[in-house]
Amino acid sequence: MEEGKMDENEWGYHGEGNKSLVVAHAQRCVVLRFLKFPPNRKKTSEEIFQHLQNIVDFGKNVMKEFLGENYVHCGEVVQLPLEFVKQLCLKIQSERPESRCDKDLDTLSGYAMCLPNLTRLQTYRFAEHRPILCVEIKPKCGFIPFSSDVTHEMKHKVCRYCMHQHLKVATGKWRQISRYCPLDLYSGNKQRMHFALKSLLQEAQNNLKIFKNGELIYGCKDARSPVADWSELAHHLKPFFFPSNGLASGPHCTRAVIRELVHVITRVLLSGSDKGRAGTLRLGLGPQGPRVCEASPFSRSLRCQGKNTPERSGLPKGCLLYKTLQVQMLDLLDIEGLYPLYNRVERYLEEFPEERKTLQIDGPYDEAFYQKLLDLSTEDDGTVAFALTKVQQYRVAMTAKDCSIMIALSPCLQDASSDQRPVVPSSRSRFAFSVSVLDLDLKPYESIPHQYKLDGKIVNYYSKTVCAKDNAVMSTRFKESEDCTLVLHKN
Repeated sequence: MEEGKMDENEWGYHGEGNKSLVVAHAQRCVVLRFLKFPPNRKKTSEEIFQHLQNIVDFGKNVMKEFLGENYVHCGEVVQLPLEFVKQLCLKIQSERPESRCDKDLDTLSGYAMCLPNLTRLQTYRFAEHRPILCVEIKPKCGFIPFSSDVTHEMKHKVCRYCMHQHLKVATGKWRQISRYCPLDLYSGNKQRMHFALKSLLQEAQNNLKIFKNGELIYGCKDARSPVADWSELAHHLKPFFFPSNGLASGPHCTRAVIRELVHVITRVLLSGSDKGRAGTLRLGLGPQGPRVCEASPFSRSLRCQGKNTPERSGLPKGCLLYKTLQVQMLDLLDIEGLYPLYNRVERYLEEFPEERKTLQIDGPYDEAFYQKLLDLSTEDDGTVAFALTKVQQYRVAMTAKDCSIMIALSPCLQDASSDQRPVVPSSRSRFAFSVSVLDLDLKPYESIPHQYKLDGKIVNYYSKTVCAKDNAVMSTRFKESEDCTLVLHKN
């Protein structure tokens, strides 16, 4: 960053989450990521610098090791002129979603993270005129808890995402329940993956966004967002998938374009050979729990037809979905088994508060921190060391459950056949692609009590509403069959 030449007019609003806001440069393929805080919460510049440096270190020393260096882009902490930050904040304020304005962008420290713009291709430099399509997917947790500490039987049958949907709709977070189930996407079965991706396209919520040349063209901000318009999306995508324009417009065209998009994303998600150490965790995809979520509409529709859901074709071990799932499965005990261990650590810290630094709860996230994560034992020896390891593994697993996968696609030029680069075919074209991961901040230690309460709230709401409703339907069907029984008596 050339501090003396920072011009807020060269930067535009890109997006934001709960804890940070991102702006993108108009010409260069870089973004700046700023922290956000509630208006009454102030942090010193040193604290903000350390917070951002911890994010960089965790990405470099932990997530890059697990997922592979080609997928993880750590960035660097930069210091910016305060006047630039203030003017930038004013410039982008009107573009921020109202639901995110409860927190303010940090304009006092001058610190931010500088990262590559992942809506652009990361593997090679292309000519400026090359169009680029980017699909951002937040796949969420891809397995059903297998821990014996789980007390709610429903959690062994229905995945967290599908249960949480009902509570989110009831509280007004989203308009309607999504048909997407993460277990379908992580199955490795193409039929299930296609269904999952189409479901995300139908009800994107905050799990899917599509960018064209860095500009958001498809996504959902909140429950007030307009209903997804596939015909408008197909209009944007048609030049990518049908460059000769040999496809007429209309519903048939829309379906064909969406189908091409889904098939290309699936091929990209199943590709990859980047080396990472996730395979060394040796968690495998064996008998850790059910491979099908009972609430998945895909599974339910097949059950209604008297068919079984194809469980898994299995994810290739080199692909990013496989590696992400392995890291998610560091949640060995579920929050129900983890919470008592968190309390054990808390009691120890109350007695010895000076030990917090030694326990590396707030960093440093270095090689030593990473090595401790590889201990997969679940035999509790009653020590603080055991409890701490499980707590840290849970935090890393939760990070992997909430990360986003960015798939950038660019049509190959006619003379590009000799280039050595990853390419994926579609029916009428070929795409150079890159795959990256973002949202890899380590989940805070302090959020564990909230996660425990939220888990109970999600399961209880689902049990009381959905299960009670299903039981009532079954009971009614049984009663109807009783009423319709014809009894024959001999004369």
